Amino acid sequence: MRYKVVPEPRSVAFLREAAETLPLVPGSVEDCCSRIRDETDVLSRDRAREYLTLLEALGLAEETSSGYRRLRDQPDDATLTERFRERVFGVEELLAALSAEGPIDVDGAFDALADEVPRWERDRREDWESEWRERTERLLEWSVAFGLAERDGDEYHPAS
Repeated sequence: MRYKVVPEPRSVAFLREAAETLPLVPGSVEDCCSRIRDETDVLSRDRAREYLTLLEALGLAEETSSGYRRLRDQPDDATLTERFRERVFGVEELLAALSAEGPIDVDGAFDALADEVPRWERDRREDWESEWRERTERLLEWSVAFGLAERDGDEYHPAS
């Protein structure tokens, strides 16, 4: 399963901090989102929900039949990076475009990813390109945070 939710880019340290706010005994989505919002600088429950989804994708949190919980055994940074690459929709495609095309800006990255956007996502909104261009920029910035890409002005290239 690949996750499509891409919250505002932060650091890997922030993701670990957000994961630490979650209970070890499963709590409801509302409780977990409130914890992330109240114990970090995330301003809204909706934004906290996006981070909770990313935490799940990376294996920092787990959804159970009773709700979400923090995992006792947290993955190391290399594992988090690999999970980001494998489990977040669009990352592999963007990294392939960076490798094949050299430095690209957000528009070039969006062009490389646009064909991969599922049809139902395109049909959901009249201006799907705007949403996916923003998502592409977030993916690029997260790729920088995970050390998979580097940013030079408005262009991104593979990490050296």
